This record gives sequence, structure tokens and C-alpha cells, in this order.
Amino acid sequence: MCKSHRAKFGSENVIASDIKKPSIEQRSTGPFVYADVLNYRALEQIVVDYGIDWVVHFSAILSAAGERNPSLGLGVNINGFQNVLDLSKAHNLRLLSPSTMGAFGPTTPKDSTPDLTIMRPNTIYGITKVHMELLGEYYREKYGVDFRSLRYPGIISADSPPGGGTTDYAVDIFHAALKQNSYESFLDAGTRLPMAYIDDCIVGTMQLLEAPQEALTQRVYNVHACDFSPSELAEEIRRQHSDAFEITYRPDFRQAIADTWPRTMADEAARRDWGWNPVFGTADIVRVMLGKLGPVYSSGLSEEEMPAAVVAS
Repeated sequence: MCKSHRAKFGSENVIASDIKKPSIEQRSTGPFVYADVLNYRALEQIVVDYGIDWVVHFSAILSAAGERNPSLGLGVNINGFQNVLDLSKAHNLRLLSPSTMGAFGPTTPKDSTPDLTIMRPNTIYGITKVHMELLGEYYREKYGVDFRSLRYPGIISADSPPGGGTTDYAVDIFHAALKQNSYESFLDAGTRLPMAYIDDCIVGTMQLLEAPQEALTQRVYNVHACDFSPSELAEEIRRQHSDAFEITYRPDFRQAIADTWPRTMADEAARRDWGWNPVFGTADIVRVMLGKLGPVYSSGLSEEEMPAAVVAS
């Protein structure tokens, strides 16, 4: 995301931040600052010192990680967002804070889930994201804050390690296929979930961030690119990689989380209002993931020499 913004707006005009030390490559491409979302004053100093006018707020504890550590999930996802939202109000910032399909719950319609429907999630991650959506919309109506959000499906990327989410299997499976030609899935064979490749995610996020306010008929949007189950993904890996690829299934606590999420999401409003138009389907994702990760595993590098995204998986 940061790379795409810098390519468009100039490296010096996009300030990257994290609480983790950046790689040499990340540091060499533009400004980087340490930013703890739980520290309002430190965030405000960054906004003032760098003349920030747009904020993309990605900091969050994801679904599986939030169930392991609820207090951390509540602290980062609620208090961190509150700080960024109050900063946006105080300094007239445009704020994009992504939401998730995890904001839906077990009583939500599972197929073609609409933007506006029953939302009663039963995970810390989902609950905090519903809180984020509603509070962002409140600040928009009450104070005029330019709040925007899109509900991500599972995001698949070869460039970063899994982040503690329930859809991580759809990244792990490629590493396992290339390392040992087999994979044990923590979700059942038929668990269908919405997914998107990272490039579609980046393009869509930038489209919403840059859209004129008058084009937006709502402030939170579903986005859907493709959908598949672990068995369908495995079959496509066999077709493109190896007939001998094997998958087994041992569902864990993440199965119960996935069972509360949509199978597909309706995203007509995003397509109409700001041009959401994903191009990667399931077969495209498999082709790109194997193409990016294959050379790494066939290179003979040791784990110490491999990119962090590969080792961490």
C-alpha cells in the first residue's frame, strides 16, 4: 500500500509507520516513523510535524489473535481507533480505516451478504470492527469527519507473513505446497469464504481513499473479488503445481469463527460509487502465488537467507 501511494504521490509525501523496525528496503523508499496508536500525543506530533492530511489506519489485532488475547484486541482495536478518529476530528484529516467481513455474525445472511444487514459478530475482532464502523459514521454525521471504510475479505499475498487471521490458510497452503507438497488445513474442506489478492485490495483501497466525497452514498462498503473453499483451492494448486499435492483437514478454533462469516458478499455499491473492479480470480491467485514463491523455495536458500515473509509462514 505504501509503495503504491509513494509511486503516485511521491516518496517524501507518504509517511510509513509501525511499532516494528522496518527493513532496509522499507526504510530506503521514504520516511518512516515509530507510531504507537495507543499514544495520542505522539500521534499528534507526527500529524503536526509532517503536515498529514490523509490517514490510512491499518493497526488492528486480527480474528484468531484477538480470541487468544481479548484484552490486547480491545485495547488496540478500540482505543487505537479512538485516538486516530479524535486526531482526524481535531486536524481535519481524511480517515480510511478498513473493516472486515468478520464484522458480520452467525445470524447474518451468508450468501450475497448486503452492505446493510444484521451485524452481531461473536469475536473480539468483529465486535471492535462494528464499533469502528458505527463510531466513524457517527463522527461523520456529528462532526463532519471524512471517514471511509471497506470490509475486506480474506487477503492473499506472497509479500508478507500471515497476521493472525482465520483466512491465513489461503497463504500458508502455498508455502506448504512448495516445501512438502502437502498441507493440513485448520478449516473444513467445504468452508467457503470471500477472498481477494493483495493487488486488488491495494487498488480498491486507493480508489476509495481518493474518491470525491460527493460520489460516496455511504461510508462503509463491502468488497468481494472471489470465493473458494480449502478443497477448491487445493484442487487448483494440483492443477497448476502438482497432481500429487495432498491436503488433510484438522479444524481448530478458527473453524467456529469462519462458520459465522459470509460465503459471498454483495458489493454493487462499491462498484457503482468508486469503481471497485477486482481482476484476480482463484486461478489467477494460484498462478501468481506459485510464481512468486516458487523461485524462493527452489533457490536452495537457508531459512536465514529467505525473505521474512517466507520464514514467518
